[in-house]
Amino acid sequence: MSHDRREAGFKRRTRVADALATLLDAAEPHGRTESAPLADADGRVVAERIDAPRPVPNYDRAAMDGYAVRAEDTFGASGRSPAVLRAVGTEADSIAPGEAARVHTGSAVPEGADAVVMIEEVEAVGDEVETFDAVAEGENVGEAGEDVADGQRLFEAGHPLRPSDLGLLQSVGLDAVPVYERPTVAVIPTGEELVQSDPGPGEVIETNGLTVSRLVERWGGTARYRDVVTDDEDALAAAIEDDLDADVVVTTGGSSVGERDLLPEVVDAVGEVLVHGVALKPGHPVCLGVADDTPVVSLPGYPVACIVNAAQFLRPLQKHVGGTTAAPFPTRRARLARKIPSEPGTRTFARVSLSADADEPDGDGTAGHPTATPTRASGSGILSSVALADGWVVVPEPREGIDAGEVVDVELWEASP
Repeated sequence: MSHDRREAGFKRRTRVADALATLLDAAEPHGRTESAPLADADGRVVAERIDAPRPVPNYDRAAMDGYAVRAEDTFGASGRSPAVLRAVGTEADSIAPGEAARVHTGSAVPEGADAVVMIEEVEAVGDEVETFDAVAEGENVGEAGEDVADGQRLFEAGHPLRPSDLGLLQSVGLDAVPVYERPTVAVIPTGEELVQSDPGPGEVIETNGLTVSRLVERWGGTARYRDVVTDDEDALAAAIEDDLDADVVVTTGGSSVGERDLLPEVVDAVGEVLVHGVALKPGHPVCLGVADDTPVVSLPGYPVACIVNAAQFLRPLQKHVGGTTAAPFPTRRARLARKIPSEPGTRTFARVSLSADADEPDGDGTAGHPTATPTRASGSGILSSVALADGWVVVPEPREGIDAGEVVDVELWEASP
């Protein structure tokens, strides 16, 4: 990048979708796998297709408390004319014609039985039982494989595991699962003004590296949170090159076009800049590149801009490298309290807080909505506008703002891994 290009600023900005597609095209999933115990596999990404090694249940089981019988032995039974069967006890492995065995919900149905009479329809009399209900074959019986069939396909590679998935895998007899290794993300905060505590005049406490490294962990990666690197081309290049064994390198600060914004030049020197300047607000000076086949994301130094770009670019990149795709953020419908201004052609992320109570329902009978109040319409350096918000409203590129009173989707971006 030349000095003249720095002075020219951002005359052309790449759309968010195009910038992300360019970044993902330049990155490959790392492909490394390991076996994870089920107890430690929540949120991990399945590395190969998983089929059920056995059915669930793996035996016919009683769906009710009662007596296991042969259905044909109960035909014609009624309250006035019960069928009388010989009781064979609760531990019987099998029954013969004319016999009944006591069973409990979930217990195995004895061989020879094909139905269960509910306990309410049976009366025990000595070593016999009277059944007052005729049952059909299979009635009140859960067949083997009713929940999961033998060999049934459960999960494809790329599926992020949830707690309910782990229970399902354990039910089919697995105690470990093949998963992709967590992607490693090196987080390098930059800026000669940054300190860890007790800032003097002209100094700023380092927050971006901490925030981004914790987001990396929340999104399923392993973060290397590095020490601050000063604004020096050689030092910055060395820091990036030292971490090119990571799956992703992220820098914070120094990504714009000012005299101290050296990262785009440095990335171009050690690798290649793919995109510099995105039609996104706040945070258009993001720089996306690659060095030695390792994607490099240079996030802006203003805290809000840093977080917005991390959510838009680092999260999907990290998921992609780790063998899966980023799910959309969950949303909540809300009514906008004030107008959100935006620039046509730019995707705007407006931070909002949500009221605890819903407004009055609309006349069409739909439920009321909470109120979304912008915490700040501008100011990419105001960290509290994100920290004290519940989410953000995304204003798409074609729109010139959103009027007060409109019902919008609030992205709850911190609620999703």
